[in-house]
Order: sequence, then structure tokens, then C-alpha cells
Amino acid sequence: MGYLYSPKLLFNFITLQKIHIFTKKIEMAINLISDTVTKPGLLMLEAMMEAKVGDDVFGQDPTVNKLESLVAEIFGMEASLFCPSGTMTNQIAINLSTQPMDEIICEVNSHIHHYENASYARISGVGLNLVEGENGLLSPQLIKQAIRPETDWYPRSSLVVIENTCNKAGGTHYTMNEMAAISEFCRRKGLRLHLDGARIFNAVVIEGMNTKEIGPLFDTISICLSKGLGAPVGSLLLGSKKDIKQARRIRKALGGGMRQAGFLAAAGIYALQNQIEDLKLDHQKADLLKEALKNRDWVASIREGRTNIVIFDLKNGVSADDFLQKMKESDILCSAFGPSTVRMVTHRDINKEEIMKCVEVINQLNTADLLS
Repeated sequence: MGYLYSPKLLFNFITLQKIHIFTKKIEMAINLISDTVTKPGLLMLEAMMEAKVGDDVFGQDPTVNKLESLVAEIFGMEASLFCPSGTMTNQIAINLSTQPMDEIICEVNSHIHHYENASYARISGVGLNLVEGENGLLSPQLIKQAIRPETDWYPRSSLVVIENTCNKAGGTHYTMNEMAAISEFCRRKGLRLHLDGARIFNAVVIEGMNTKEIGPLFDTISICLSKGLGAPVGSLLLGSKKDIKQARRIRKALGGGMRQAGFLAAAGIYALQNQIEDLKLDHQKADLLKEALKNRDWVASIREGRTNIVIFDLKNGVSADDFLQKMKESDILCSAFGPSTVRMVTHRDINKEEIMKCVEVINQLNTADLLS
């Protein structure tokens, strides 16, 4: 006796569920907490359902293999490795490029400093040398000043990590020339260089970069599929064949070996082939929010950045909690980035009409409303 339903019928059921959710969208909040809240669209779901899968721990999942080859080709690098999260890809990169008692040079706003639970210390036994850059960005001169002298009592400077785009600085980004200058300096000084490129494609579309020219600048690169690109799960670590071979062993040790991961990899392939250019729309939505914020009497400053992240500081006694509560009353969700700092992140699941609703709410707020 055969099964009562095929994958195609199952997909049709998922489609019906998705349509049901979509028709109720008007009842749902506008979620600007992060671009990680995006959900797969119908075509991405179909790609996932039709994926050919195997056991990726044995290297036998054809869809994972296809994704890893695709990403390596996009960035002009030898190989890549599919992992569950950006934290894992960053930490594997750190482990590849350091030894215990080494030190990583990074900007004070770096994701590896603030949001990865000090994994660099626990997993790799290294420290951070935090450098205050300009709007979250480093330069060769700042890196030069941070390099430790070779002594018995200083940690060894072995790795530089830059983040493009820089989340905590407000989505600021490096240009190709800026990355190239840092790369040339690090090579000259014998420093390894890792790019935390969780949102690298936001920088790529705003600058019109050739991704094949980015890869050769770095020893390792991490990219994320589950932010603005809209896939549900996954990040990739890119590097040389030698580094990625060792990275597979580290991934396994960290519990990141996945089996039939092709269902997730298929979403990443679809995103990379179809949804990169859509990031430009997210930048335009962020610009609309910034325009609304810039003249409000309760806004002290708006962070630099031209991508999809809007971070602003409040004044006149208004707290982040005050602002979040007032926006929540209008079914708009944001996040606090400090006692008087708020972050909004635009993404593909927020359309222009919803952004204009946010703009309208912002335009109607004054200090008295927020303190009431």
C-alpha cells in the first residue's frame, strides 16, 4: 500500500497554509526587529520541497554540495562550508586562524565582540584587541596601531576581523578600495584576515561590487543566508580547500554536522539566484524611515549607514522602552539597542505600504506623546 500523499501534494498543503497566513497579514504586526524574521516565499518553499538530499556529514547531500560550490564561485574562492549560523562560521574562522593566547584585532562594534557570547575565548582561547574605528570601520592605520610588540607578556596579534556591513554601527559598509587596502596591509604584516560578511550582499548592491574580487582579499569569509536574503537558516564559511577541510572537522566538533541539510541549502540557492537585487528595496525603505526620524523633537541623532539598518538615539528624557511601547500600540515592533537607542531593520517581508504606515506613526509622535 502506497503513501496517501506525495511531496507535491504536501507542497500544495503548505501553499494553502501560506496563503492563509498571507490573508491574515493585516492582523499581524510590522516586524522591524531584525531582517532575520523573514520567512520563505512560495517559490523558495517549492525549491526546498523538491531538493535532492543525502547525508552531508559524509559529503553526500547533492544540494548542499551545489550550494557550497555556488558560493565559492560567486566569491572567487576555492571552497565553502554550509553551517547552521553566522556565529558558527565566524568562530570556525577564528579557530582556523589563531592559537591559544593569540589576539584578534577588531572594531569595538564588532558582532564577534557583542553578540557571540565570548565564544572566541571559550572555543579558541584567544582575546580581542578592540579598536575604536570610524562608524564601525577600521583602516590600515588603526590596525597598525593595534598590533602588539612581540614579547613574552603580550598576546600575539594574529588575526584581523572586519564586519561588512557593520550591524551595531548602523549598517555602515566598507567599499572595495577600503577592503583592498586592509587586505594589502594585513598580508604585508603577516596577519590573517577574516570578513564577517553576514550582510555583505547589502554592501555589494549599494556599491555595485564584483563579488569575485572580494574573495581573494580575505583568508576566510562568512556570509549569511537567513537575513535580508530571506532563507530560513544557514551561513557559509569560505576559504581555501585546506582551510575548509579543517573547518569541516571543527564544525563537527561544535555539533554543526547536519544530515539531510539539502532542504535548507535549496533555500539558500534560491535566495542567491533570485533575491540579491531585492536588497536595494530594503535600503530604500530604510531611507524613508530615516527621513521621517531626522526632524522629530525626540531624536538626538541617527547613525551613519546607507543600507537596511536604522539606529537612532533619543533625547528629551525619552527612553527606548517609551518608544517601543508607543510603536507597539500601532502594531509596529522595533528593538532597543541601549537605554535610549533604538534599532529598526527593513527587509523583504515588509512592503512599502507598511513602511509608509511606520512613517505616518513616526510623523505623528512628539515628546509629550512618548512620555505620556
